Amino acid sequence: MSLSHKRQTREIITKAICGKGRKFSTATHTVTPPHHPTSILGAWIINHQYEAVAAGNGIEVIGTYDVNIWYSYDKNKQTEVAKETVSYVELIPLSYLDPRHRASTAQVSAEATQEPNCVEAGVSPGGGSVTLRVEREFDAELVAETKLRVFVSDQADDLEDKDYDFEGENYDYDDLDPDALDDEL
Repeated sequence: MSLSHKRQTREIITKAICGKGRKFSTATHTVTPPHHPTSILGAWIINHQYEAVAAGNGIEVIGTYDVNIWYSYDKNKQTEVAKETVSYVELIPLSYLDPRHRASTAQVSAEATQEPNCVEAGVSPGGGSVTLRVEREFDAELVAETKLRVFVSDQADDLEDKDYDFEGENYDYDDLDPDALDDEL
């Protein structure tokens, strides 16, 4: 069967990024140390671990991290470090999702663009616990098989007699700022 002279298309199945999302969030945690804190001397987060799983039209990031709070007690006469492991589930909605992807081939991934970071810590009004505000941000991608449509021609010289002008006024690349370009291209 030969192709006619009119343009025809074919479909190519390939793996591609079929969904993307990003989410910045804040969370508030309350930690109750063994002694009533007088003041907070420092708060930090370590041992962050997470994994991404598909969840409907989004991606869930399931993770844990350790919260360490250095505090004084007994009217600022003694200090101690309180440690607690915090679990979280963050749903990242996909701002782009190709509805034609093959769901059975989907693979998801997430990257912490901002690791969990304690931005505020203070003694609660009752004085028996510490309240922390934590910020975190994730980028997520869904990779799956999808179809691309390409034009097909049986004429080997079909493109040779076409005149393409890539230097027209619509293609002025001299004004581009190379520092503003995305490094991931």
